[in-house]
Amino acid sequence: MWCQRPITDTRLTCISNFGVATYSGMLPGVLAGQYESQTMQIDLVRLCAQVDAQLIVNQVTRLDLATGRIEFADRPSIPFDALSIGVGSVPARPLAVRADAVIPIKPMQTFLARIASAIETWRAADEKRLLRCVVVGAGIGGIEIACCLPAYLGWQHGLDHRDFSLRVITSDDQIGRGVAVRTQHLVRQAFARHGIEVTLGRRVVGAEPGSITLSDGQQLEADVVIWAAGARGADWLSELGLPLDDRGFIRTRPTLQSVADDRIFAVGDAGSIEGYNLPKAGVYAVRQGPVLWHNLQATLTAGQLQPYQPQRGFLKLINTGDGSAIAEYKGFAAAGRWAWKLKDRIDLPFIRMYQVDGTASGMLDANNSAPRSAEDEARLIRCTGCGSKIGGSVLSRALARLEIPVNPQVILGLDAADDAAIVRSDASGMLTATVDFFSAPLTDPYHVGRIAALNAASDLFAMGATPVAALALVTLPLGSESAQEETLYQLLSGCLYELRMMGATLVGGHTTEGATLSMGLSMLANQTAQPPRTKCGLRPGDELYLTKPLGSGVLLAAHMRAACHANWMSALLDVMLQSNQAAAAQCEAWGVRSLTDVTGFGLAGHLWEMLRASDCAADIQLSQLPLLPGVLELIQQGVASTLSPANRHVESDINVSHLDRARPEYDVLFDPQTSGGLLVPMPAALIASNPKIREQLSVCGWPKIGTVVPHDMGHQPRLQVRP
Repeated sequence: MWCQRPITDTRLTCISNFGVATYSGMLPGVLAGQYESQTMQIDLVRLCAQVDAQLIVNQVTRLDLATGRIEFADRPSIPFDALSIGVGSVPARPLAVRADAVIPIKPMQTFLARIASAIETWRAADEKRLLRCVVVGAGIGGIEIACCLPAYLGWQHGLDHRDFSLRVITSDDQIGRGVAVRTQHLVRQAFARHGIEVTLGRRVVGAEPGSITLSDGQQLEADVVIWAAGARGADWLSELGLPLDDRGFIRTRPTLQSVADDRIFAVGDAGSIEGYNLPKAGVYAVRQGPVLWHNLQATLTAGQLQPYQPQRGFLKLINTGDGSAIAEYKGFAAAGRWAWKLKDRIDLPFIRMYQVDGTASGMLDANNSAPRSAEDEARLIRCTGCGSKIGGSVLSRALARLEIPVNPQVILGLDAADDAAIVRSDASGMLTATVDFFSAPLTDPYHVGRIAALNAASDLFAMGATPVAALALVTLPLGSESAQEETLYQLLSGCLYELRMMGATLVGGHTTEGATLSMGLSMLANQTAQPPRTKCGLRPGDELYLTKPLGSGVLLAAHMRAACHANWMSALLDVMLQSNQAAAAQCEAWGVRSLTDVTGFGLAGHLWEMLRASDCAADIQLSQLPLLPGVLELIQQGVASTLSPANRHVESDINVSHLDRARPEYDVLFDPQTSGGLLVPMPAALIASNPKIREQLSVCGWPKIGTVVPHDMGHQPRLQVRP
């Protein structure tokens, strides 16, 4: 709905503790091997990229209702004008049930991995012993998990019915509370086909690894205990300061608003509508979607809100894991393969609505989604040049909210801001300066600030300099003062986080307005390595190592097309947010004399600069290049950074076969890196004199990608590329 008609002058932000969301209705089918695991997943990274929404992958800790801000444990808070909480429910587990003894079905993103880990523990202990499996809870979720588990044990772990036992335990006196009698009968038939035993009317009151305790005192041995009993609100909901019901869910009005705060909505399992006693079923969340969308818009525009009217009944489809399903509607129940086909026909189109295919079709230009009024157009006409500077009030308010670290070498900084900063040199008398600037590669300004600081400081680390002070250069998108202030605050907060880690501080900067968010830093550093590590110190025999994998340019280009999967983005962020300071310090300890970082010119460009400065050549092995996940796949699909063609200017100095030139790894040589790693030439004599260095390189995870060789001043290319 946002993609079709985004709200004018409004930023949509999605917050999740995972980069993917999981559709619970298809989890049993994945367990039974009827679907691939990615079929049930909504990739939030790609979805948010497609609709131009900001994605924050983090855990919310609390709400500041007075200021309207959402707080996190390890990053700055963000503001909200309207907030929807749809975090589902968690299984209700007694205190005496140890967390390491059971496998809750939530979070579903890690459910399969946790089952596999428990089975591997059983194998390691005594594979010849029967695997004892227990499912606690006999609601529809527990029934489906129990019915699909035998198939999972077969296709994933090679076990048949003689290798395991399976029992369902419920405190109810019947299977499937709330379903029809006929449905209960069909479930029992399915259980009988799978050899599933049932224990009714007894609760699991305790659990330790290897055993569970029932309410009548009986103890049962168990290797895999899947917890699907009951539903309650997540513990952290109690920290939000909102009224909850007796099961820990957020109390709401029929409009889905919290009874205590009109700005906050709670939907799906997370909410509990006063006056209704609804079962926790996903069908209600789906039907609440259009009402939520209408009411969010009404909240932001002072419009009329709509109440949600729950449907009285709905179709229940229970996957029995053997190609059949049980269907129940308004008391009628039947089973068969037709019911499974019906379930499949409903589930697949539903989940595919939220799965991005990576093409540009269907994408909407949020900036042109609705005509602007004359007043809007006038407001957007802004001056350029020095007239485009951000207002002093915005800048001063954003700076006032920051904690600027103190550095004794800063004589004049932001504490008494002037036209320029004054920094005292250290005893060496040498200050090293650098500057770096880029358009924001992500929608999260906090991460953009962190990456900008790391990217700018990387040149200093490579030369053996210790950062002291930084000047921030920021271009903010057009918008209201409050929006610009918040963006600037998030940017500089991320920047300051990394500056603190490297022992530097922020002393000033410059802000301007523009079409897109951009940030860079001009940095000063003490030149601690003497002599400085430069690009001209290579010698024949040096071995070449890389400290980070390659491919960030390809992945960021894919992200602009909503084609970068969540797991790829997670790996990319880990690399871009990894400082080169520790790697540079290790090189200093080894006595490495020449170093460079791999950034915008790509590996080939930066290596070519070193080879030319040192009058050497090099042999590179494509098969040894470390690559980020997804890079080869994307290159084969034709995805590339727009800077890659310009980086190929060094190809005239590269010798490569036609066959190797066609390999996707060859294209990676020209891929521009954002916050890339270091290219480390290890002197052959140094490695020969200290054999432990090669072992240390392996521990660091730095692969050898090639060797420096002599350069013939004739027609020999600088770079020989081999498979």
